[in-house]
Amino acid sequence: MAPTDSTVLILGETGTGKELIARAIHNRSRRSTRAFIRVNCAAIPPSLIASELFGHEKGAFTGALQRRMGRFESADGGTLFLDEVGELPSETQVALLRVLQEREFERVGGGQTVTVDVRIVAATNRDLSAAAAQGTFRQDLFYRLNVFPIRLPPLRDRVDDIPLLVEYLIDRYAQKTGKRIRNISKETLNLFQAYDWPGNIRELQNVVERAVILCEGDIFSVDETWLTRVVPQAAVADVPLVANLVGREREMIESALRDTAGRISGPTGAAAKLGIPRQTLESKIRKLGINRYSFKTS
Repeated sequence: MAPTDSTVLILGETGTGKELIARAIHNRSRRSTRAFIRVNCAAIPPSLIASELFGHEKGAFTGALQRRMGRFESADGGTLFLDEVGELPSETQVALLRVLQEREFERVGGGQTVTVDVRIVAATNRDLSAAAAQGTFRQDLFYRLNVFPIRLPPLRDRVDDIPLLVEYLIDRYAQKTGKRIRNISKETLNLFQAYDWPGNIRELQNVVERAVILCEGDIFSVDETWLTRVVPQAAVADVPLVANLVGREREMIESALRDTAGRISGPTGAAAKLGIPRQTLESKIRKLGINRYSFKTS
């Protein structure tokens, strides 16, 4: 697949290493000596995406002071990696379909046809087939992109790949920091393989980089607290806490009213005792249904 010019669609969760696969495809293709251009389609405002991809002519819009070459022209002869392709606006989808079909386009604000020789590798974390069925993504564009699909499983489903990935990342970051790391502690490797990696390879990269920076010897290890996943409590679990807080608030207000014989304002009133404004205390008393007059002494 890599040596061909077929369009590739890489599918997978965020952080599964889609760009790494795209670069590997480029590096093993006949285009490896030419440009590899990456575009994050989700990071560019919809009003600018066409100019970013196809370029623009001088005066095409306010601020277009000169002709600008787009990413397709920059990638001519090489590979264009369209990351998050599912986020493209509908009008840009039409223009992309034309490039895939005819290998030509027009710059924004121009009438001259530009012909390019570009291999497209696209990636998305969306279900494009479902989006196409729902009408939010063009079906004809989906079929054009889906020539050679590659589905990347999440890291939690690739436990056997973790040791090799860790070795690669350690070597990569050790070279950057000038360190020599010879071994990986068994405890750390077991910890890595037991963790579910919600952030996938991106999270693994961050953990390895941090550990390499902090490593003082030649054995790689991590603090197990780095891999403690925060699991949000269910909404029902919050109900007792809220009830306890409300009950505690009522007790404090009633105690203050009792000590001040039901007086709210003034330097010796309940509001001053609780350290809150008088209006706030009166609002809480009404909300909690407290009878302030029952605390007045005869």
